[in-house]
Amino acid sequence: MAIEVGSQAPDFELKNQHGELVKLSDFRGEKSVVLVFYPFAFTGVCTGELCAIKEELPRLQNDEVQILAVSNDSPFTLRVFADREGLEYPLLSDFWPHGAVSTAYGVFDETKGCAVRGTFVIDKDGVVRWSVVNAIPDARDEQEYLKAIAAL
Repeated sequence: MAIEVGSQAPDFELKNQHGELVKLSDFRGEKSVVLVFYPFAFTGVCTGELCAIKEELPRLQNDEVQILAVSNDSPFTLRVFADREGLEYPLLSDFWPHGAVSTAYGVFDETKGCAVRGTFVIDKDGVVRWSVVNAIPDARDEQEYLKAIAAL
């Protein structure tokens, strides 16, 4: 069961594709966060979704909002994926302990060993204000993220 709208977003600290630690609570009071969980790098639907985010990056990562994409891949895999696709926003590794953050948000599929497609818009106070959870094969629409941000 995914974390509910109105709940405090679970804090976490994960490595990005450059090996740097990114902590959700570091954005508290500064920026809203669009937290996007996806199953794995280098897969068709995931690549399409993350490249669509890249196209909307000025609206999804600026002085008011930060995009964070999370998968269960290793940081090394994420680095190669980001370089190949030209992704310049943080790709976070929920690799070890495997799926701990995905589990905290209720989007880890234990039978497949990866996150399903969950997105959470978190306000500057750390409260989940909007979410959508799709099955692994079902792509999300990044335009919905923009509508949710505009409603904050």
